[in-house]
Amino acid sequence: MASPQQSHKPRRRRKIEEGSLAHITHGTIDVDLNSNTRKPAFPLVAFLWPAKGTVSQWVTLPLILMVVGLFRWTTGFWGYSGHQSPPMYGDFEAQRHWMELTTRLPISQWYFYDLEWWGLDYPPLTAYHSWLLGVLGTRIEPEWFALFTSRGIDDPSLKVYMRATVFVSDYLVYIPAAVIFLRRYSRLQGVNVWEASIALVAILMQPATILIDHGHFQYNTVMLGLVLASMSSMIAGRPLWSCVFFVGALGFKQMALFYAPAVFVYLLGICIVPRINPARFIGIAISTVLSFAILFAPFLLGVAYDTYRGIQIEDLPIPPLLATLSIPLDEKAWYYPTVLQLAQSIHRIFPFARGLFEDKVANVWCAIHTFHKLHKYSSVLVQRAALLATTAAITPPCLVLLLKPRKELLPLALAATSWGFFLCSYQVHEKNVLLPLLPMTVLLSGAGGLLPSIRAWVGLANLLGVWTMFPLLKRDELRVPYFVLSLLWAYLLGLPPVSLSAYYEGTSGGLSLPTKILHLNFYLAMIGWHVIEAFVPPPSNKPDLWIVANVLVGAAGFGVCYLWCLWALLTKSGLLGSKTVETEREKTQ
Repeated sequence: MASPQQSHKPRRRRKIEEGSLAHITHGTIDVDLNSNTRKPAFPLVAFLWPAKGTVSQWVTLPLILMVVGLFRWTTGFWGYSGHQSPPMYGDFEAQRHWMELTTRLPISQWYFYDLEWWGLDYPPLTAYHSWLLGVLGTRIEPEWFALFTSRGIDDPSLKVYMRATVFVSDYLVYIPAAVIFLRRYSRLQGVNVWEASIALVAILMQPATILIDHGHFQYNTVMLGLVLASMSSMIAGRPLWSCVFFVGALGFKQMALFYAPAVFVYLLGICIVPRINPARFIGIAISTVLSFAILFAPFLLGVAYDTYRGIQIEDLPIPPLLATLSIPLDEKAWYYPTVLQLAQSIHRIFPFARGLFEDKVANVWCAIHTFHKLHKYSSVLVQRAALLATTAAITPPCLVLLLKPRKELLPLALAATSWGFFLCSYQVHEKNVLLPLLPMTVLLSGAGGLLPSIRAWVGLANLLGVWTMFPLLKRDELRVPYFVLSLLWAYLLGLPPVSLSAYYEGTSGGLSLPTKILHLNFYLAMIGWHVIEAFVPPPSNKPDLWIVANVLVGAAGFGVCYLWCLWALLTKSGLLGSKTVETEREKTQ
């Protein structure tokens, strides 16, 4: 009988650069034609170069998470939305108020209470999230969430707690979802683990996401993480779970509707291409309906319990949705509280009464409004125009995905669709640019994703996106982290204004000359705008002149990014007759 030592075979270490993937280059390495030596293509590759081929991903991943966590936490040392800025105190106060509102009031009051002071206007999952954080915070210090006496509270300990809630939410939802998505998507695209780790760092170091959530103060990464989980499930061939996660994203922030058309047509497409699959369609429909039912169940059960306890709802105003429908309802009927609450929550979640846009945002409508004032038209006409424009913008990518419902097309389809929403839809905020940036940035983890032909476009979109938010970040006293994070990200990826490595002549997978000129002109416009904004005061009769210039340049740049995503989607789909990377790889294997 063989001894345990003889029968044991040591596990072979997986070498990332060896084997069947060794011949695949995705933009991390440049080859010097004179000396035939390989070198890192940009600084981020150089930083992770020691881990190439020998270090386990389970060693590099914790190091990556610690580094990106450090930048997230240090960003929180700076200002935030509404800091010492009465009377409303900004988004920080809104999030804090929702925590006290959901913990101190009956559920039936959540969407009705004091709407003039940061009334709850997000779907139920945000309310549950706020309730949980409010319960935990109240156990630490009840005065933080006292409802009537805590408005505008400026307690340093509260700030630490609130920053920690964003940090923990990020690490519990967004970062795990990003890691799992990139692992599945890079494997689908034939990208090795080391190159996927480089893309992961770039995605987790996105300056706009860090500055908005950990600086300005919001919880966008919870919604974005659920979207990544939905995309990951689609790639893994689990459409029912993708429905669950996407309903969760919609249930946390209604902005996830930017992705909804692309998600819908992909799930529909896999039910009819290459053959009709009724069982799959029925399963997707049932899982979606059940997910929405589970999402609203705690809220509606809470309303029913409040009614059972005798909490009066007669004094609550009739939601505009019910008033416009003119449907006769019996206020004594058992179903009336449920109908009332659903109508009010929908009214709060979809704020059509707020107008086309609130703040200046780099989209089509704000750019047009600069030269031709849109407020002179009726709100109904403007809403219809926005609907038509948005439909026109999202139809092409949705048609491509419906005809070719392939997993590798998901990021491009979601990016093009969300760009269409951002540019053309109703009630868009400048922070909504995070939605198209996410699927566009994950392209870095795909086949050839780190080549200049993709990296330069992803870099332009991200740097232009965070640049358009500079007026907002400046009000929040976030100028220093803005410049540090933006320039650091540009340096790591070899992008202007810090580096021109992505635009060098002769670089493998490089850009055409017209594309280089276009990109560099946008970078020059951004740099020039910062210089002028810093040293030249605007004319007294046009105090918003520099912000308007920011909007115009940003809208033009985002429009170009939309067109690039749409063209890349058409090209990769094969509808134009071009061969995809996947087809070429199949022939060589």
